[in-house]
Amino acid sequence: MKSIRELYRIGTGPSSSHTMGPRRASQLFAQRAHGASKFVVTLYGALAATGKGHLTDVAIIETLEPVAPVEIVWQPNIFLPYHPNGMKFEALNLAGEVMDSWTVFSIGGGELAEEGNRGAMTPDVYDMNTLTDILEWCERTGRSYWEYVEQCEGPEIWDYLAQVWQTMSAAVERGLDREGVLPGPLNLRRRAATYHVRASGYKSNLQSRGLVFSYALAVSEENASGGEIVTAPTCGSCGVVPAVLYHLKKSRDFSDARIYRALATAGLIGNVVKHNASIAGAEVGCQGEVGVACAMAAAASNQLFGGSPAQIEYAAEMGLEHHLGMTCDPVCGLVQIPCIERNAYAAARALDANLYSAFTDGGHRVSFDRVVEVMKQTGHDLPSIYKETGEGGLARTWNN
Repeated sequence: MKSIRELYRIGTGPSSSHTMGPRRASQLFAQRAHGASKFVVTLYGALAATGKGHLTDVAIIETLEPVAPVEIVWQPNIFLPYHPNGMKFEALNLAGEVMDSWTVFSIGGGELAEEGNRGAMTPDVYDMNTLTDILEWCERTGRSYWEYVEQCEGPEIWDYLAQVWQTMSAAVERGLDREGVLPGPLNLRRRAATYHVRASGYKSNLQSRGLVFSYALAVSEENASGGEIVTAPTCGSCGVVPAVLYHLKKSRDFSDARIYRALATAGLIGNVVKHNASIAGAEVGCQGEVGVACAMAAAASNQLFGGSPAQIEYAAEMGLEHHLGMTCDPVCGLVQIPCIERNAYAAARALDANLYSAFTDGGHRVSFDRVVEVMKQTGHDLPSIYKETGEGGLARTWNN
């Protein structure tokens, strides 16, 4: 498995697959296309179907246009065999001849891959790839998941996670302070500030839930407006983990060091899914985004409350299991409806999964790894209209 630095990417929204990935691909192509007089970028499949709503063209043009003029070709009905999020970059000379061509895929969480070389662009860091094996290691050595992360990543990972946490917290606080309407044709009003104010009027139990909602809304609304966020594991699901950890930090006064360890464990959970299945909505639906984020947040919160490795695994398993089959059906191709509400709801479910697991000894029948296998198969079985193409589900019901 790769470093969790590849999972927790700091960048701007609204989409890791459709904004961050294409921007990074454009940067890489610009570095090698010396002397180009024009760029032609062809977008395929899901990347083309919802690219305008996800600002894919904006990210590409902003990156390449300082070098040479850019033409975007949209091919939403052509799905390349390797992955739904395909891109072909072409550099042309003055005579209009192709000097260089590169086909690359945005496979989720801002990561890129060439056909047949998934994961080859960055080195592996972890020697174990399933949570079952890592859990057995924890029980055998008496260590925790975060200690396995430190062993594989080195102590410098804590400086990076400190930066991740700072960015997450800043996104919560900016989102709580901002009001108005999100960009795009939906004219969707920001709600984080209102939820935060209203939560203060309730007694402790409802107040707690309302605050979690407000924190998740804050980050997701920042993402929808193109603000700086952290993929956890994606832009579309970036509000879940920060909401849960920010709430627990505020309400329980956990130290920063313990928050960093919780982030390490959450990152390990997300990494297992990314390695063995997918975190791309275009490939497996929203179960791979919000479902995985819920599992990550459930594991992180369970660790903060002193859960054993088995209880942490169980909390993560529930967080993912109960999102199986969730479709990716963004209205107008925007990361707004239903994405923003899903982040808030998944944050609450993560805390419920933590609590449920805390009442057990961690023993259960269906392992987290088994749920990951099922999620992958379920995602492959979903028709393409329910995987980030904006053609089915809630997206189809919208009349602008």
